[in-house]
Amino acid sequence: MSRTVRLRVVTALVLTEVLLALCVTGHAEGQGLSVAAASDLQAVLPVLAAGFEKETGRKVTTSFGSSGNFFTQIQNGAPFDVFLSADIDYPTRLEASGSVVRGSVMQYATGHLVLWSRNDSGVDVKRGFAVLIEPRVRHIAIANPEHAPYGRAAVAALRHEGMYDRVRPKLVLGENISQTAQFAQTGNSEVGLVALSLAMSPAMKASGSYLEIPTSWYPPIAQAGAVVASSKQRELAQEFLRFLKRDSTVRVLQSYGFAVPR
Repeated sequence: MSRTVRLRVVTALVLTEVLLALCVTGHAEGQGLSVAAASDLQAVLPVLAAGFEKETGRKVTTSFGSSGNFFTQIQNGAPFDVFLSADIDYPTRLEASGSVVRGSVMQYATGHLVLWSRNDSGVDVKRGFAVLIEPRVRHIAIANPEHAPYGRAAVAALRHEGMYDRVRPKLVLGENISQTAQFAQTGNSEVGLVALSLAMSPAMKASGSYLEIPTSWYPPIAQAGAVVASSKQRELAQEFLRFLKRDSTVRVLQSYGFAVPR
């Protein structure tokens, strides 16, 4: 093979590699975000995601569930880019183990617990926890305290009022706070201890009423997000977390009942 031919072959190979690299880069930049989100965000996060998509042109795919289950999945390598937990302890522990990017843990909100019931249940939740011992209340929905922060908050509130042992046989455990709200909304339980953010969603506001539980009755539901260490979209994931701190985003979170730290 002549020198000229060899030069042409090498040049062609180099150009091919450059083109392939550009294609791969373009593909990566075109990818969206995969967000593992606590279920109390089910009403508000689609609104926020739509705003982020409009601004960046990058799609946000959301998966909702209990923070504890996502904690385990991310430990085991689940392919998420962002983790939005309802308990700051989960992303903090993932940061310590290297499963989320160090320094990326950020509190974005504080959740609140409410007592909710359907309008046609015959239960007046405005009377507070006293209604829980009434005979007509046979089932009380709470999130599973084993892996759901709102479940732990519900147990703490019931213990604070000396009610836990009295109502324990009535408790129905939801896999996450969204399923817990569904139990109450569909009438499978007469009342539910659910997230204020879900109680303020259009469907639940139209079908029931709620009473806010004093925050002094349970530990703060400090919610935090983080960038998953295995993400191929770290920069975009970090941009999404910064988006959650904007004034316009904060106002949306507050409209759904979240307190937002400054």
